[in-house]
Amino acid sequence: MGIAAFLVWRKGLERRDIKMALSIFIGQLILNTLWSIIFFGLHSPGGALIEIVFLWLTILATIIVFAKISRPAAWILVPYILWVSFAAYLNYGSGY
Repeated sequence: MGIAAFLVWRKGLERRDIKMALSIFIGQLILNTLWSIIFFGLHSPGGALIEIVFLWLTILATIIVFAKISRPAAWILVPYILWVSFAAYLNYGSGY
């Protein structure tokens, strides 16, 4: 994830599209952290499941905006979205 962000960042932070892409990236990092807090800290699988849907959508948005700037950066995030898809499946199975 860090390498993907670096590949986008090095294109020039003065560009508006770079700033937007990195803002979305930071948003998904925040959602990633919140999922752990909701699932493990608050012991709320249902709340975490709702949150992970937003996380997944934000990762997809990150991949899309990164692809417009750096294709390698977008491809680097594919295993991440696959992992979060699997985590969502496990999350669903744990709460219901």
